[in-house]
Amino acid sequence: MPVNLTAPNPQDLHPVPGVKLGITMAGVRKANRRDLSVILLDEGSAVAGVFTKNRFCAAPVQLCRQHLKANADIRALVINTGNANAGTGEDGLIRASQTCIALARHLNVAPEQILPFSTGVIMETLPVDRIEAGLPAAIADAKADNWAVAAEGIMTTDTLPKAASRQVTIGGVTVTITGISKGAGMIKPNMATMLGYVATDAKIKPELLQALVTEAADASFNRITIDGDTSTNDSFVLIATNQAPHAEITSLESADAHTLRAALIAVSQQLAQAIVRDGEGATKFITITVEGGRDEAECKLAAYAIAHSPLVKTAFFASDPNLGRILAAVGYAGIDDLDQSLIELHLDDVHVVTKGGRRPEYREEDGQRVMKQSEITIRVGLARGTATATVWTCDLSHEYVTINADYRS
Repeated sequence: MPVNLTAPNPQDLHPVPGVKLGITMAGVRKANRRDLSVILLDEGSAVAGVFTKNRFCAAPVQLCRQHLKANADIRALVINTGNANAGTGEDGLIRASQTCIALARHLNVAPEQILPFSTGVIMETLPVDRIEAGLPAAIADAKADNWAVAAEGIMTTDTLPKAASRQVTIGGVTVTITGISKGAGMIKPNMATMLGYVATDAKIKPELLQALVTEAADASFNRITIDGDTSTNDSFVLIATNQAPHAEITSLESADAHTLRAALIAVSQQLAQAIVRDGEGATKFITITVEGGRDEAECKLAAYAIAHSPLVKTAFFASDPNLGRILAAVGYAGIDDLDQSLIELHLDDVHVVTKGGRRPEYREEDGQRVMKQSEITIRVGLARGTATATVWTCDLSHEYVTINADYRS
């Protein structure tokens, strides 16, 4: 079961003017499952994205990068689940292109104005014929208030759909930010195994979108990890329809830009944390904060070392306060001149380690009390400076092995 996560209430997801979403069952891998979605954008929308850093990236990722680099006026996104179209070579690129061509014909736009996305099993041929056959139904279903259904339509091993929405005031008018994401396994920074789509009607200079989506990803999807595996298909896209009647945001240093940035990061973090809460087999949601570093980079090194450690993660699953595993992870994180005699460790409100050793007042039953909680915070002090970094992860359970052992069946 997900850790303190519920399905989104459709009434809480504000429609974004200029965006319509349509979902259908195309039978990409399994029958009677929503597995094909389209996101249709009004003319004048701007789109930017960040993608996996895995060098073995999927065909749709390659095509998305090409279309965005060409500065095309993106008019639609097409998303299929059940098949990742990764590890498919030249044939995969051809099939991803055929998907774009098919949707472009229906919308009377150029194929370069379509962004394709796929998620699911790797190294299997994309059934583009089924996708093409399903497109008319997906387009006919397109509605502005379809965010909740779309969140369900992009799921793979997720147990719950993931969506978030906020409204802020910019220039005296209400601006909406709404998004959906999917992901539950193969989750590691840069990016997590996920798809994420966030749209806003804010009016912003298109050239600013790339910096904005990169910053949002770095503060959210690049701060989560479940199992340390980086996927082939990770994509996070930001859409600005520019329909809100406020003055255009032309600088990221402006007050309006700060308002938009804060809301975008908040939505992105909610979506990212939902992925961790729904991590395959997860029973604990764990926040790891490393503070007192010389810079953020070394704080992240230590935080990720803890978050990726199978020994740490299995101890949390068992509620076993074997907390020396945390210290060991900090020690091998790659901070070469780390002074272990300065390390402090807290588990929620329990002070476990001081000056690099077990605090005399620490009692194991206090540690176990915290370990039994469904939400836990690990706080490590390095005493080297003023920098800090936070990442989010989950435990590693028997169910994780079961899910991934049976993934293709």
